[in-house]
Amino acid sequence: MDIADQILYEDNHLIALNKLPGQIVQADKTGDTCLADMVKAFLKCRDSKPGNVFCGVIHRLDRPVSGVVIFAKTGKALSRMNELVKSRDFHKSYLAVVKTPPPQPQGHLEDYLLRNEKQNKSFVVSDSRKGEAKLAVLDYRLLSTSSGGWHLLEIDLHTGRHHQIRCQLAHMGCPIKGDLKYGAPRSNPDGSISLHSYCVSFTHPVRHELVRIVAPSPWTIFGPIPSPDIPSIPESVNL
Repeated sequence: MDIADQILYEDNHLIALNKLPGQIVQADKTGDTCLADMVKAFLKCRDSKPGNVFCGVIHRLDRPVSGVVIFAKTGKALSRMNELVKSRDFHKSYLAVVKTPPPQPQGHLEDYLLRNEKQNKSFVVSDSRKGEAKLAVLDYRLLSTSSGGWHLLEIDLHTGRHHQIRCQLAHMGCPIKGDLKYGAPRSNPDGSISLHSYCVSFTHPVRHELVRIVAPSPWTIFGPIPSPDIPSIPESVNL
């Protein structure tokens, strides 16, 4: 897919893409071409820009995850967006498909997660190890159940820990479809996991207007998905 087909939102300061499973946001040890470099090349070609093009990484998604990812087109926008993320004024909602229904239709999870760098995996730890771990907080609600018995959850993420949603849902007994690392019995054919960054909302770093960017659900078996329970943005702000 051409980068132009993945653009969800763009202005002079920011560009948001609908990331595909398998794409990496930022360069890593694999050496594979990352989205940040693809955006740079795209902007340089489309806008006939001389010299280097700026593309700042504001946040990341795991390689097998799809959905909204936002880049800064200027250093000022990157600095201000980083402050929003740090102050938790950068709100993210996800969709996840699980086979086991959650214990309650909606709930609030608070766990302490410890990251194992060697395994590239996070674990929920007991009170005795809290000093080494980081608090992870999210809310979930059951949106829909398919005729095949799959359950669609909406996740509101309040902290941004390593593999947080994957780890916390698995600890609750609801591993994400295709996520072998966290207990799913089978992988997805394309190597993805059924976790999608559905909506990101924040105050624009320059215009100071509320921006909401949505990447439509990739799973049509669940039918129409209700809008996230967050304020809407003025129509004039949409791309």
